[in-house]
Amino acid sequence: MTVFAVYGATGHTGRLVTADLLARGRDVIVSGRDSGALAALGQARVMPAGLDDPAALRALAEAADVLIHCAGPFTTTGLPVATAAVEGGCHYVDHAVEVHFVKRLFDTFPERAQRAGVTMLPSVSFYGGLGDLLAGAVARDISEIDRITVAYAVHNWMMTHGAVETARLLFSDTDRIGYFDGKQQYGFVEPRQAIFAFPPPVGPRPMIAPVPFPEAVTVPRHTRTKAVEAQLTAATFAEDQAFTSEQVDADARAESEFTITAQVLAAAGSAAGHLRGRDLWRAAALASVEAAVRLAGGVAKSGVHSPAEAFDATEFLTALADRGAFTLELPKKA
Repeated sequence: MTVFAVYGATGHTGRLVTADLLARGRDVIVSGRDSGALAALGQARVMPAGLDDPAALRALAEAADVLIHCAGPFTTTGLPVATAAVEGGCHYVDHAVEVHFVKRLFDTFPERAQRAGVTMLPSVSFYGGLGDLLAGAVARDISEIDRITVAYAVHNWMMTHGAVETARLLFSDTDRIGYFDGKQQYGFVEPRQAIFAFPPPVGPRPMIAPVPFPEAVTVPRHTRTKAVEAQLTAATFAEDQAFTSEQVDADARAESEFTITAQVLAAAGSAAGHLRGRDLWRAAALASVEAAVRLAGGVAKSGVHSPAEAFDATEFLTALADRGAFTLELPKKA
């Protein structure tokens, strides 16, 4: 039987990932740094592994066919787990939002993954991953693209401790990675306030633009365009609960609401697609599990890929919509 390892299984995302794998009838190993918290999960297969214990991480990867890494911030946690996966011959999926870590995997792990015969998919999560997939689905068959904007409207986001730490790292980083003039650009970019017109009932909203999400690295890998930018509603971080909800229960955390729009501007006109739903954490968990199950089935070639590189973006999003992750609206093809 195919074995799935969940690293960071005691966190909110890790619990959702584990629950979805078990609901699909999959064999799961739960792992992380806290052996006591792992034992309290009550799962049959437990393998504690500290980030400073490469032998334990390697043993975890060798025991699994696919490893889903859920424990951020990935600036700190990503490299030890990713290294163990490729050295242990195990497919790898993560929830990274940190663009520098994502780019590092693309820059330094492809040959290692190919030699090991494994596939590595960074940023298969809500921010970054779903935006990459939606951009790929909307841009399909469109030529001479000038600009792709991935805009996130998020309300009532209750961040976990890991998410709070990740947000602080992202927005304090002055060494930004962007994509414009047909190439990646590096250095500080002064965020501007923009207005993005979401479909009703959300409508036009003030945005933080750009936000340092992975789309600037992932989308150009599969779609030819002159520019890529991610944006986030300015109100998301202004809401009182955003940074003060680390201790709320899972039911409260599930009350987030979201719309993601990918807008493609091209010489021949424009097109847009939308994802709408509740509980961004669940949407992220379902996306990573769907990717992991597909990797276990051998549907992606070895190497390091973005979600929309590895899979048919429209079909993948449709599968998630069918599972209740969100509703999906894509432009009708002529």
